[in-house]
Amino acid sequence: MKTIIYLCCLLLISASRTPLKILILGDSLTDGFGVATAQAFPALLEQELKKQYSNIKVVNGGSSGATTSSGLSRLRWYIKSKPTHLILALGSNDGLRGLDVKTSSRNLENIIQKAQSANIKVILAGLQIPPNYGPKYTNSFKKMIPALAKKYRLPFIPFLLDGVAGVPQNNQIDGIHPNEAGHQIITQNILLILNKNL
Repeated sequence: MKTIIYLCCLLLISASRTPLKILILGDSLTDGFGVATAQAFPALLEQELKKQYSNIKVVNGGSSGATTSSGLSRLRWYIKSKPTHLILALGSNDGLRGLDVKTSSRNLENIIQKAQSANIKVILAGLQIPPNYGPKYTNSFKKMIPALAKKYRLPFIPFLLDGVAGVPQNNQIDGIHPNEAGHQIITQNILLILNKNL
């Protein structure tokens, strides 16, 4: 009996030490435009996660100006480092440029499928755009991520910028990119979902 308990303890210890590598594939929001790298949410997220997990790494895969069209080729490059999880936070620039939602959705599907084929767990980041793009386009864009989450049975963050978008004190002077306070809120938005899916 003691031997069985000992082996179970070893398995639990081994599992807790399993390396976790979280890739966040995004745009300037992920890249941390306008703030120090250490103050961008990927770095803050890693700090928070290290309080719970001893062997964890968060990779900032943000690229300013990126759209969903570049996501697949970028993922192929990052796969070489063998991430265990992917937070997919692409699409904001598609919406701000008024790109076709069906095309954006198809691009995201290609990224999801590639990640899953590499046994990477995918978490989607919900995104929204300002209402001045018209109700039809705005609503269509808003529904894109939830629809993909449902289709592929993926966890998703309802709105990455919840508590940040439209709140002046949490954004830089451009009103688009989060400041340090905004990145802290984004970190908490992610943790609410991520902690349930590691």
